[in-house]
Amino acid sequence: MAKSVWAVDPTHSEIGFKVKHMMFTNVSGKFNSFEASVENEDDKFETSKISFSADTTSIDTANTDRDAHLRSADFFEVEKFPKLSFVSTEIKKVEDNQYKVSGDFTIRDVTKSITLDAEYSGLMKDPWGNTKAAFSLSGKISRKDFGLLWNAALETGGVLVSDEVKLLSEVQLVKK
Repeated sequence: MAKSVWAVDPTHSEIGFKVKHMMFTNVSGKFNSFEASVENEDDKFETSKISFSADTTSIDTANTDRDAHLRSADFFEVEKFPKLSFVSTEIKKVEDNQYKVSGDFTIRDVTKSITLDAEYSGLMKDPWGNTKAAFSLSGKISRKDFGLLWNAALETGGVLVSDEVKLLSEVQLVKK
């Protein structure tokens, strides 16, 4: 068996999320600074060990005031917790290009097991001879499970920020 080591290609990857705002519209955001490594046997992604982290100070929702609030102690408390992370514990191949990726996700000082759906787009060589692999990942978490409790009640009922956060990522890996 040949061991493969992969790194995330940050210029062709996006780590994003969506959260309901005022109970009826989605606000999207992403992390602009992140890194990941993947090790597997014979390029079989069900054998992978994945390690990922994002710089919480790099959160970007296209709104300066909202980003500052998300960096504060109400949410990520970036000065105390500058990174969030994910480490895989199991990867199951569901169909030809469909996987379930389970692992330990840490925000602030709270770690919870989560499972993401992954769609594998395949292997390809780029024009410079680099071997690339691509995935789309999605899942959901409860932000309250990670201690992100801030909210505001609406006069009409409901809350300003949903508990459920949708995780949506496009990841391109390059073989080292």
